This record gives sequence, structure tokens and C-alpha cells, in this order.
Amino acid sequence: MMMPLVYAISNSIKPLEEIWYFPPRFLVNNPTLDNFRDLMVVMSDSWVPFSRYVFNTFFITAVGTFGHVVLASLCAYVLSKHKFPGQGLMFSMVVLSLMFSGVVTQIPNFIIISSLGWIDSYQALIVPAFASSLGLYLMKQFMDQMIPDAVLESARMDGASEWHIFWKIVMPMVKPAWLTLIIFSIQGLWGIGANHFIQSEELKTLNYALSQILAGGIARTGTGSAAAVLMMIVPIIVFIVSQSKIIETMSASGMKE
Repeated sequence: MMMPLVYAISNSIKPLEEIWYFPPRFLVNNPTLDNFRDLMVVMSDSWVPFSRYVFNTFFITAVGTFGHVVLASLCAYVLSKHKFPGQGLMFSMVVLSLMFSGVVTQIPNFIIISSLGWIDSYQALIVPAFASSLGLYLMKQFMDQMIPDAVLESARMDGASEWHIFWKIVMPMVKPAWLTLIIFSIQGLWGIGANHFIQSEELKTLNYALSQILAGGIARTGTGSAAAVLMMIVPIIVFIVSQSKIIETMSASGMKE
């Protein structure tokens, strides 16, 4: 599992001639930071300031993750702890939607977003992230197993409102689940690159900007490796910090790694 990561880091500090050795060499003979320096030079010549790409990526990731966690948790709480007609059918539809790839829904998504007038705006990338069925499934399964109905009934008898129960009782009890959901959401949103929703350069993401470097041909192979390493830093840090919570959530929800 660690080998591709280590190899990518190794390539990022290799001189260009070492990258093209055959057979490929895992270790670096003459480590250098030239690839990272070249990356900064290339990005300084971009159409919009490099900081704009960084801001777009962090903004989309932060807002999309927050909305995803809150909406998935609210929906999961209703499906798990409230009885209403069609409850089982609704959850079955959520599970069924997990069978479909995101590619299948691209055309319907484009039609809906276009009809709402969100093309070439932050909403086109952020709002669809709120409605991930995987997040709803994880939260619902975790709530089923980790939150006793007796605790909620006791709170209601004491006069607690549903909002109070949700924020003060339910959310603290399912902390491992929403931490896991944060990680999954960050990994998905952080990697957003070129897509058919965004045309304006000032709204594009860091991943898109770095992909343009990879399109520069053989001469930018080392720079592309440096760019790939930079894109991996945030998801790796988040995963390492919360790894134990992911395992706990997967065990409770019945999912396998």
C-alpha cells in the first residue's frame, strides 16, 4: 500500500534523467528540489494567481464537506430514529443508488444544474456534494447500532427538542462516523479537477491547474511528480489523523475495507 506513495515522493526529488532510467530505480541517487522550484515558476505564470486556485479548492472542500456531514446526519437521524410511511422504501432507494457510478448521473446532474442557472459557479460543485448516498448510508447504519432508542426517549420525556437531541446527544455519540464522513468528503472534493460545470479560469481548482503541468510533456515529468505529491499531502494527513475512527465506523456499519 505504501509503495506507490513512496515511489511518487521519490520521483518528485529525482533529477529528470533519473526518472527515465530503465529499468526504473526506486531509490534516488542525487536528490534535488529542482522539481518543486520549477513547479513554483510554472504556477507563477498561470492565467490567474496561484493563490486563487488554492482558495477555490479549500473553499469548495470546506463548504462541501460541512454541508455533506450535516445533511447526511440529519437524514440518517430521521431514517434511523423516526418511524413514517415509506421509511423502508426510502432507505432501499439509498442503498440501490450505491450501485451506480457517478458517471451514470453526469447528464441528469448537468441538466438540473443548468436549469438552476448554476453553471460556472461554486454551487455547481458544492451542492451536489451535499447529497452523497454513501454518507447517508454510513451515518444511518452507525446510528442504528450505536444509539439506543431508550436514550432518545428519556431526553424527550425531559422536554428536550428534536434539535437539542440531535446536536447534543446524537452527534457526539456518532463522532467516529462523521469524522469518517469528513475524510471521505475531503478526499472526493479535494481531487476535483477539470469538469463541464466550470469554464471560468478564476473558479477552477488546484487539481485542474496542476493537471495543466502534466500536459506539458516529458520535460515537465519531474514537475508533475512534485505537483502530485503536493496534492496528496492534505488527504494523507487527514487520513493518518483519523484512521482509527474510519476502522471503528466501518466495523459498526458492516462495510469491509
